[in-house]
Amino acid sequence: MKIALIGYGTMGKAIEKVSLERGHKIVAVIDEKKSASWKTELKKADVAIEFTAPEAAEENIMACFDAGIPVVTGTTGWYQRFEEVKDACESAKGGLFYATNFSIGVNLFFQLNRILARIMATHPQYDGRIHEEHHNRKKDAPSGTAITLAESIIAEHPAYIRWGTPEHKLEGDLEISSLREGDIPGTHVIFYRSEVDEISIKHTAYSRQGFAEGAVVAAEFLASKRKGVYNMSDLINITQPHGL
Repeated sequence: MKIALIGYGTMGKAIEKVSLERGHKIVAVIDEKKSASWKTELKKADVAIEFTAPEAAEENIMACFDAGIPVVTGTTGWYQRFEEVKDACESAKGGLFYATNFSIGVNLFFQLNRILARIMATHPQYDGRIHEEHHNRKKDAPSGTAITLAESIIAEHPAYIRWGTPEHKLEGDLEISSLREGDIPGTHVIFYRSEVDEISIKHTAYSRQGFAEGAVVAAEFLASKRKGVYNMSDLINITQPHGL
């Protein structure tokens, strides 16, 4: 499989390493400087993998549609434009695979979070909140993963109608606090606290390897489909325990 990398930071380099280990070829590397011919370079590839910045993601994805190249994006912080991008994908008969997190472990954590929220909805004495930590180069806060976790809790727990940060929390908000420090790959914790105790679940990434592997597997999946809009629920099958 011939891959175009859009974004060549820490994640881009990790994806390059995994791609080569899996027998793929990197045919274009497009960094933030972008040569005048970068959109033409995309056409060399079977699929593009995009990890850049929120303000650049939409242009990059649209360029892939224009080039007729399916694109996997791991950039977060641009989802307020998602419907527009999805419509453009469908109009162009393009391919898009998006995820707030490509780690298999995190996607299992998403499911665990939803099940716990459903249980805790019947115990209103517990107050929920989310805390996430990432490296100090990550631009968006809260993280896309934290927002995905929050949206699942809101869908299952009637006490919450939206999420908010500690600085702008309103009545009915699920609080998400964020820390940007050092070189933390990613940590997410869900807390439910009452006056007498606390219940928590936590996912800690030890490296970016899991994210990179998931992105490359997603690219393999998308390259075989070519057209359509997909996410991690299309790639992995998580069986929900009976009765939950």
